[in-house]
Amino acid sequence: MDEEALKQHIRDIPDFPEPGIVFKDITPLLANADVFRAVVLHLSDHYAEAGVTHVAGVEARGFIFAAPIATHLGAGFVPIRKPGKLPHQVESQEYELEYGTDLLEIHRDAVGNGDVVLVVDDVIATGGTAAASINLVQRLGAGVAGMAAVVELDFLGGRSKIPEGVELLTLVHY
Repeated sequence: MDEEALKQHIRDIPDFPEPGIVFKDITPLLANADVFRAVVLHLSDHYAEAGVTHVAGVEARGFIFAAPIATHLGAGFVPIRKPGKLPHQVESQEYELEYGTDLLEIHRDAVGNGDVVLVVDDVIATGGTAAASINLVQRLGAGVAGMAAVVELDFLGGRSKIPEGVELLTLVHY
């Protein structure tokens, strides 16, 4: 996957969602069918032999990539959501963002012992969302095949928060 070519489909939005933050907008990538397909297939193919039973997508942009990856892998899709969005019993995890704190939830019966989960999001920034998502999956008893994202903001050091033994695959680095 050509990183420089992918960067042509990601734009910077200054001061979003707060002053001083430069948001990496992936909507141009999503709007280009060939590029979007290439990203989904690249991430899917990387984990094709990992025995993935479920792909967990992190709300909200992680859903966009996780659902087609799950379909490609023949796996189930599991949403990891913000508080109050899931209708059944949930497991919760608080985490830090680059501009505050938040909470994630997963259904308690979404995955369990013997399941192998690929966690997917659009961007790895400080690593808080990724670490919280991985923690939720592991607390339910499932194994983690890896953490995949399109963009990694290297300067924020999020990779250091990924638990030891969990592969982090990202396609574009800033």
